[in-house]
Amino acid sequence: MSASELACTYASLILHDDGIAITAEKILTLVKAANVSVESYWPSLFAKLLEQKNVEDLIMNVGSGGGGAAVTVSDPSAGAAAAPAVEEKKEEEKEESDDDMGFSLFD
Repeated sequence: MSASELACTYASLILHDDGIAITAEKILTLVKAANVSVESYWPSLFAKLLEQKNVEDLIMNVGSGGGGAAVTVSDPSAGAAAAPAVEEKKEEEKEESDDDMGFSLFD
């Protein structure tokens, strides 16, 4: 993450925490007060993003992954009774260490 992105992120969080509407001008004001120079598009980009998203949801779901893949069922009557497929575990081959082959660092 670049310094510009990080500065705009922190500015957005500060504005949200204080209950102030997040706008490009306010983000830019906070960033300038912190003596950080950012490219001109970052504040407006963050403001447009946060107009459409709930900041609380973004904060609470920071580490969550995306949604799972959709499951399609060919037989409609079996839809409710369909069990998820069980993945077969691959047995990984154990790598031989140098000691197993008779080599070592101190030979």
